[in-house]
Amino acid sequence: MKRIVVLLAFALTSCSYFEKQVPNEQELLQKELKAINWNQVDEYPSIAECEKLTDATQRKQCFFEFLSSTIQQKLDTDTLSVLYPELDTIEVKITVNPDATLVFEPQFPQDSTAYDKKKIDSILRVRLTDLPKINPAIKRGIPVKTQFILPVIIRGE
Repeated sequence: MKRIVVLLAFALTSCSYFEKQVPNEQELLQKELKAINWNQVDEYPSIAECEKLTDATQRKQCFFEFLSSTIQQKLDTDTLSVLYPELDTIEVKITVNPDATLVFEPQFPQDSTAYDKKKIDSILRVRLTDLPKINPAIKRGIPVKTQFILPVIIRGE
């Protein structure tokens, strides 16, 4: 019986030897937030055809090549090359939202007044409506918004 009492007393007092300083929740959060590279995603946006590739660099390249060629094909049939024969390339800012919606915005030089920006923007919006489903970028398992500027070649006739 004495052994049980001694063992019980030892067990109760020895718990203090195992106590560790528990880090503050806010300190842990701040440390984790600083460790995250917010300028890079874990997975880039993608389409179903590119999902088959296992290498991240190849998937990214596949996605950008698909998007660039698809936009060029859709704009080939339009009047941009007729309206603006001097315009051979247009830069398009593409936003892929977490809900997989896309936003296209043409980018023009600051001093550019030679183009009707509203007209080009409306042509882009009309032509780029029925693209295949694009999966958003992933950061730490969560879909995130990404933006990039893609040069699109306007082919003349």
